Amino acid sequence: MERMKGLKVFTAIVFMVLAMILFGSNAIYAHCDTLDGPVVKAAQKALDTGDVKLVLIWVQKKDEAEITKAFEKTLQVRKLNARAKDLADMYFFETLVRIHRAGEGAPYTGLKPAGLDLGPAVPLADKALETGKAEPLLKFLQDTVKEGVHKSFTKAASLKNYKKDDVEAGREYVEAYVPFVHYIERLYEAAKYPAKGHFPESEETSEHHH
Repeated sequence: MERMKGLKVFTAIVFMVLAMILFGSNAIYAHCDTLDGPVVKAAQKALDTGDVKLVLIWVQKKDEAEITKAFEKTLQVRKLNARAKDLADMYFFETLVRIHRAGEGAPYTGLKPAGLDLGPAVPLADKALETGKAEPLLKFLQDTVKEGVHKSFTKAASLKNYKKDDVEAGREYVEAYVPFVHYIERLYEAAKYPAKGHFPESEETSEHHH
C-alpha cells in the first residue's frame, strides 16, 4: 500500500518537474534526434542483429511497411563495403527518426550530434529505467520542484503588500504574480494531463490564460 502511494507521489512529481523543465525547452525534442539517443541506438542494434522488430516499436503501425523496406535496403547496401555501410546506416537513422517524429506530430530538423547537452532531467530519467532505481531521479525532481516553487512564491509574496496608490509598485507585483500563478498552473496541468509524444503542453493547458 505504501509502495503504491509512493509511486503515485513520484509519478505526479515527475509530470510536474518535467513540465517545469520542458516548457520553453527543446530537451525532449533533441533526445530522439541525437546520434546517441534511444531511437538511433535501437536502429544500430537492429542493423547489427538483423532484427527489424527492435525499431518498429518507435513508429506507428501504419509506418511499419516503410521502415521494414528501408531496413531491408540498408542491410543489402551494408554488405558492399565500409563506406557504403556508413552511408546506408545514416540513411536508415534519418528515415527512422523522421518517421518516428512525424508519427508524434513533431517536426524533423535532422540528426543532432552525440553528446548534446540535454540537461539533467532526461539522462536521469533514462538512467532510472536502465537501473530500475528511481531514487536519484526522485530526489532531483523533489529538489527542483521545491526550489522552483519557493523562488517564484518568495518573489511574489515579497511584493504583495504594496501601497494601493503606488501604481508602479502594483505593476511590479503583477509582473511577479502572473508568472508565479502560471508556473503553478503548469505544474498542476502537467500532473493532471500527462504529456503525449514530443509536445509537453496539452490542449487543455494551452487554453488557460491570465
